Amino acid sequence: MSTRLKRTIGVSTFLVVVVAGFLLRPGTEADEDPVWVETAQAVVLPFKQRLMAALKEGLAQGPEAAIDACRIEAPRIADALASPTVRVGRTSHRLRNPANAPKPWMLPILQELRDTAPGERPYRIVRMGDDWIGYAEPIYMQPLCLTCHGSDLSASLRDRLDAAYPQDQATGFAVGDFRGIFWVELETRGAASHAAAPTAPKVPKAPL
Repeated sequence: MSTRLKRTIGVSTFLVVVVAGFLLRPGTEADEDPVWVETAQAVVLPFKQRLMAALKEGLAQGPEAAIDACRIEAPRIADALASPTVRVGRTSHRLRNPANAPKPWMLPILQELRDTAPGERPYRIVRMGDDWIGYAEPIYMQPLCLTCHGSDLSASLRDRLDAAYPQDQATGFAVGDFRGIFWVELETRGAASHAAAPTAPKVPKAPL
């Protein structure tokens, strides 16, 4: 084999390895396999529904009660839906609860969705190493959300927020603003056995 041919093969092999590593590195978009999309949506759907129900129940008693419902019930709902192969939650670029801080793979998605028109892409799927897939779908502000996340908050509500969340960044939003994401992490070796829905129906958006 000639020296030139060896060099050509060596360079080609190197490029294949580099490109493969780039495509499969954690945090890159994964193939949108319907299994993972449907499985993730089957987890997000009840999370949104139960969280919205808890928030409405809290709001019926006043905005201050809704803050407590969100702080207490959201983690409980997420824990109830989780398993060794499934994790679910929510996060934002402007946090209220620091416990909801975004994981590294979520940061590029948050940045992208801030600059994306609502409805342009309903979800994202990314690869996290060899065994996990990350799913994210955007949350946009609804009129109900303004009660605790808008600009016109009562003094008592601001006092409650300051006491519960001294570093709160989650006010001053308007209807239609990008608020954050619902996310799901699926272990690809076991998540396919999780109950998957054919197509997740539209449900009310829940604030963070």
